[in-house]
Amino acid sequence: MKKWLWLMLVMLVAIAVMDISGAFQQPELLPIVENTPLEKPQLQPEPQNNNTNTLLVSADQLLAHIQKLNFQRFTTKERFNTRTYITTKLRKFGWKPQIEKFPTGVNIFAQRQGTDKAAGAILIAAHYDSVEFSPGADDNATGVAVVLEVARLFADYPTSRTLQLAFFDKEEAGLLGSQAFVKQKARISNLRGVIVMDMLGYACYTAGCQKYPTGLPVTPPSDKGDFLAVVGDMEHLPLLNAFSNTNQNLPAVLTLPIPFKGVLTPDTLRSDHAPFWYQGVGAVLVTDTANLRSPNYHQPSDLPKNIDRSFFTGSAQIIVNAATTLLETTGVLTTPPAT
Repeated sequence: MKKWLWLMLVMLVAIAVMDISGAFQQPELLPIVENTPLEKPQLQPEPQNNNTNTLLVSADQLLAHIQKLNFQRFTTKERFNTRTYITTKLRKFGWKPQIEKFPTGVNIFAQRQGTDKAAGAILIAAHYDSVEFSPGADDNATGVAVVLEVARLFADYPTSRTLQLAFFDKEEAGLLGSQAFVKQKARISNLRGVIVMDMLGYACYTAGCQKYPTGLPVTPPSDKGDFLAVVGDMEHLPLLNAFSNTNQNLPAVLTLPIPFKGVLTPDTLRSDHAPFWYQGVGAVLVTDTANLRSPNYHQPSDLPKNIDRSFFTGSAQIIVNAATTLLETTGVLTTPPAT
């Protein structure tokens, strides 16, 4: 009888220990999961390349930024907290961020000098604010994450052209941050090209899930949202062509050369590249096409769990590849005159 009592006591103690240890486990982070629609292609989560000179993005780094920015970035306090996160990361990577105030907001700017001063600069930018009531995981924590990944990868990577980084405020209020930026003549006088990123992480793979604005100058590749769109002006086609992608492990790229600075296609003027166009500076918008694809656009459902990991990581790699090409070359990025 004593033997059975002793055995029961040992079992009760074991159960109690298990309950106590479970009670003190750290809460699980909100997971970032991939969408799992039918016919989803098997993209590489982390792009691989046998060329040791290729800078490879880190999926873990990219997704960690999105987790840290998983909050509404609309109020003054929220945007201050966002800037604190961005500037802390930039300093960690060895950059010296500058705070640039304008009447209704605050931009962040940083640069790393190239080896050839005459080659000019390439600016890589994204807006960091969100609309009210939306945590903006895709719009635009994805863009912020990629600019920060560029900062990490290029911190000690010498290039001919100067690399500039910008995080624009108040894009959602009418492109106010980028408009304030282009008004500074000293900021744009040395620019050879701009890469603006706005929503990079949502993909859909069912027929009819991708919509298109009217008046596009090219034939759409499909009615699935499985590609990355790059929008550029006709006056700077070499800049746009840097995004041509032949790597089958990465998302397909649809390049859209827009004539007349988007006057005939106003849907192509909805992000921070547009103010640069109207200052004569070549700029491209890299995007997953926003509300033309995503049901989470400007909604409370724009959450980290709806980011497609492999598509987002592949999109980031395409941008890094294009940035590397543009920074390492010194050729003219304007469209040659017709002969």
